[in-house]
Amino acid sequence: MSLIHRRLNRFGLSSVSAWNVQIREAVNRNDPTESLLLFREMKRQGFEPNNLTFPFVAKACAKLSDIAYSKMVHAHVLKSTFWSDLFVGTATVDMFVKCNRLDYACKVFDVMPERDATTWNAMLSGFCQPGDTDKTFSLFREMRLAEIVPDSVTVMTLIQSAAFEKSLKLLKAVHAFGVRLGVDVQVTVANTWVSSYAKCNDLESAKLVFEGIDRSDRTVVSWNSMFKAYAVFGEAFDSFGLYRLMLFEEFKPDLSTFINLAASCQSPETVIQGRLIHSHAIRIGADQDTEVVNTFVSMYSKSGDVSSARLLFDVMSSRTCVSWTVMISGYTEKGDMDEALSLFHAMDKTRVSPDLVTLLSLILGCGRFGSLEIGRWLNARADTYGYKRDNVIICNALIDMYSKCGSIAEARDIFDNMSEKTVVTWTTMIAGYALNGVFHESLELFNKMIDSDYKPNHITFLAVLQACAHSGSLEKGWECFLTMKEVYNINPGLEHYSCMVDLLGRKGKLEEALELIRNMSYKPDAGIWGALLSACKIHRNVKVAEQAGECLFNLEPETAASYVEMANIYAAAGMWDGLARIRSMMKFRNVKKYPGESVIQVDGKSHTFTVGERDHAEHETIYFVLDCLSMFARDVHKDTFTYLT
Repeated sequence: MSLIHRRLNRFGLSSVSAWNVQIREAVNRNDPTESLLLFREMKRQGFEPNNLTFPFVAKACAKLSDIAYSKMVHAHVLKSTFWSDLFVGTATVDMFVKCNRLDYACKVFDVMPERDATTWNAMLSGFCQPGDTDKTFSLFREMRLAEIVPDSVTVMTLIQSAAFEKSLKLLKAVHAFGVRLGVDVQVTVANTWVSSYAKCNDLESAKLVFEGIDRSDRTVVSWNSMFKAYAVFGEAFDSFGLYRLMLFEEFKPDLSTFINLAASCQSPETVIQGRLIHSHAIRIGADQDTEVVNTFVSMYSKSGDVSSARLLFDVMSSRTCVSWTVMISGYTEKGDMDEALSLFHAMDKTRVSPDLVTLLSLILGCGRFGSLEIGRWLNARADTYGYKRDNVIICNALIDMYSKCGSIAEARDIFDNMSEKTVVTWTTMIAGYALNGVFHESLELFNKMIDSDYKPNHITFLAVLQACAHSGSLEKGWECFLTMKEVYNINPGLEHYSCMVDLLGRKGKLEEALELIRNMSYKPDAGIWGALLSACKIHRNVKVAEQAGECLFNLEPETAASYVEMANIYAAAGMWDGLARIRSMMKFRNVKKYPGESVIQVDGKSHTFTVGERDHAEHETIYFVLDCLSMFARDVHKDTFTYLT
């Protein structure tokens, strides 16, 4: 006898009310399947559902997000006399919204003879979920015209919609409306404002809202919302200080607390705070949760302590796809593609299927460190897993990877075979051509993109300006630079100005470049002065170089590159006093020039070579061959010179 039949016999359900109680309890136990089975059995035994039954059954369908079951329940509603009931209609709208079928939800909503704030909130939530801000606020205006009084749920839905749009202006307007409505005193609304202001890049407003919550009303969610806000901005020290205050006020942290705190500590400077948070998580037992451990693995990896991340990963009792992915990402960010690939193979053996993020992490790592052979293998694996087929994100990443590895033909092959392209696709391909010195094709593809009615963004223009700079196309560069603002209403950023300075510098127009810098609406950064300094080296202009160098020394007093560049300019001009002064500055400021490195791949293995070091396992053979090649090159040069003379 089934579990449901045993319960039926046990309770002796002899009325619709008794069935409703059982259906409701199943939903509340988070067992929607049992709730629907009870509903079916109720119908079989000849009991007709009433206006209380349908909302419970609709809630079960909503939890399952199953459109087939939802349609069947809706059919039963239409056959009953309760299709016009306010509560039944609202539950049906919510059911279709949770199944991501706004078309069905709208049809039910439109024919409802009566609607209340809850009904409107269900529809607003439906438009808010996919991020359709215009429709959300349009529906809200209709709600106001219908003279329905909004409540706190309405305001929270509008807040989330504004946050999705990242519109600070809209968010502040909703905030003002919430204050006028009087719902700002509710802690749930305040918590939503805190996290939403952070998403709109306004940390100060998030702090003000949090501090405005009465201490007696604050919940652990309030604190977590503020921790999450700090995590968005990477403010580990403020987050850590707030956590100490939370403990002082005797609030007990939960799993979300540690996840948000660990997300704040994502740099080498914050690894100490990260360790302290981790130790406290261990003390209260939060480290037993897989999601929390995944966050700490990510924290250690991004802080540069991959060894601690691996140690934590190795002792995990159970690992999810996310666990493997964060550890693989840690190795790819460090540049250890061999270990990342080894871990990927180990993941495959455990029969945990990689997801889109796993493959993206490896592909991006291959592009960053020039691992072409591994990249080709990953391309084939993406095809095997079915991610490459019609997946724009993977294809864009592969185009970027092949471009950075120097295989522009393979990048173009993927581009041409994509059934769907986005602005990112076009931009990636244009940038790939620019990176590989194929400037004519880069500019040609940009024109083709415009002709295909794709609207370029600021990154597209950056790629085109880089192509113009490297090809020396000054006229085309100025045209693109002016088109950004005049045609597409995109304000040039520091990177765009840097490209123009580089372009002018390459053409020898150093005074014009200096004038452009002086007329910028931003304060020039090291990239802009660095571009000008490099141009001064090419054209041996010491006067402008000294101005650029002085600015660079103030902006980056501990960076060796600018000092070395300036020293080379003085040396080329025979100004030995200037060279001596630069060397004295480096010594006084303790500026160290780190040796260069190069990485090559042989049989899928990465080999790193550092200037001045011979610690490779095969160094004797390598340098013997290099010496032979050098001797051969000298002999060839000598013979050629003799022949010519």
